Amino acid sequence: MSAVQPKSISLVIEPRATDLGEFEVRRALPHKQRQRVGPFIFFDHMGPADFPPGKGISVRPHPHIGLATITYLFDGVIVHRDSLGYEQPITRGAVNWMTAGRGIVHSERSPEDLVASGSHLHGIQAWVALPTGLEESEPRFEHYPASDVPSVSLPGVNIVIIVGEAYGCRSPVQASSETIYVEVDMEEGAALDTPGNVDELAVYSVNGEITIDGYSLPPGNMAVLNERTSATIVAKARSKVMLAGGATLEGERILWWNFVSSSRERLNQAKQDWLDKKFPEVPGETEFIPLPKK
Repeated sequence: MSAVQPKSISLVIEPRATDLGEFEVRRALPHKQRQRVGPFIFFDHMGPADFPPGKGISVRPHPHIGLATITYLFDGVIVHRDSLGYEQPITRGAVNWMTAGRGIVHSERSPEDLVASGSHLHGIQAWVALPTGLEESEPRFEHYPASDVPSVSLPGVNIVIIVGEAYGCRSPVQASSETIYVEVDMEEGAALDTPGNVDELAVYSVNGEITIDGYSLPPGNMAVLNERTSATIVAKARSKVMLAGGATLEGERILWWNFVSSSRERLNQAKQDWLDKKFPEVPGETEFIPLPKK
């Protein structure tokens, strides 16, 4: 295994760990050297975390603009509630795609029965920035059960096409721009070539032991490939990998708290709207996360 980055890799990101009290996340994007990969502008690895009885996640209602959120779980359950009136448990392998557009509010909590019994949680929370022409689109929410998300089996490899088209399969998830998001489970000794026709693509090692063109990528690290470059992933042990990227997104984006925008004025307006309680409310929820002071 080589310690020298191969020509196929442009950047290796070691995510920063953030303790959220009940559990830890590792944030790969945004990074000081790379704000986004394709449309992906936020990439949090949640857990794995074990919650004892009486504990769980409880993310109070908070707003978003200019982005879409993708919640994807390897294990556990999260209940999503939003200002459009949707209440949807998210389970392993299902896809929650929430487009904020001009503005949406949602909460994310552990189900009451799992809070009572204790639970396990492991997954990825990602955001994609919207194209400039869709930043002020109507908010919407779609849920795709795991049975609707296609998969492909290759020797020693199982591939789930969460978003986009890859390995001869297309996901039903309707993204706002060309996006690829794939879960890969690999047996020891298995190999897989990444798609080479993607403008920007990152390989994230969830667990196990993998190499990319001979370079060892530790678990919890992200390798950003050079544009439209294919690389070979080899599993040295049973491993889980995520592929995330898509077409290069035009223009600059400002990311502040839960807001993404190509316009600083629009972002500042969103801040004021949250302070002035002009965002819609989540039915049945009275709590909310205050606007950060920084």
